[in-house]
Amino acid sequence: QVQLVESGGGFVQAGGSLRLSCTASGTILSINDMEWYRQALGKQREFVAGITSGGSTHYADSVKGRFTISRDNAKNTVYLQMNSLKPEDTAVYYCNAIVIATVLPRWREVWGQGTSVTVSS
Repeated sequence: QVQLVESGGGFVQAGGSLRLSCTASGTILSINDMEWYRQALGKQREFVAGITSGGSTHYADSVKGRFTISRDNAKNTVYLQMNSLKPEDTAVYYCNAIVIATVLPRWREVWGQGTSVTVSS
């Protein structure tokens, strides 16, 4: 089995910062893309940021210049540094990864359980 576990969510005032972490564990050979998504109450899940195994990054327009995604391949961990937070960033944040496992099925898309971020005005 392969699991993703997020951490780092919480409550913060507008303008503040949080750093989310997501660590993969299990029968992992390698990890390709790692991404963050979020889902606000009553809204659809949306893409936030992504990073390839080589370190190329891409962001949703709504977070460009405020959020930074990074990863530590040795730790199978992806981070999301969130600065200048706004109330509209309030959501449950989910980690997603494309994992190549050591056992069948080799290719797996895995989701974490989510971590809640609340930004007060």
